[in-house]
Amino acid sequence: MDLFDPTQLGLAAAMRATATRQTAIAQNLANANTPGYRRVTVDFQQQLDAVVASGDRQAIDRFAPQITQDAAAPVRADGSSVDVEREAADQAANGLSYEALAQVMRARIDIVESAIGAH
Repeated sequence: MDLFDPTQLGLAAAMRATATRQTAIAQNLANANTPGYRRVTVDFQQQLDAVVASGDRQAIDRFAPQITQDAAAPVRADGSSVDVEREAADQAANGLSYEALAQVMRARIDIVESAIGAH
């Protein structure tokens, strides 16, 4: 019997994915004034949903979204596609997502600890 179910593993994978997204956002902000720099992004939700729905614990545990170039982002006159306001909004939303995932994960761990008498 495994201690963590696919949902718990999925929460951990989502936290890793939001951390990767935060790295991409930081990279974009650091290069906001670099001529020719193209914005990068991490889009993982559909892939993660499919992996979690499969119930394959190993696939969930190995899930690692990639940072990819955002080809749809509008390009400024200097060739950069970074919009600092968009990045700031994405950073705030991503931070809230990470915090929500952490709270849900903590609540689930508390339940397991309570069940085994660890409190």
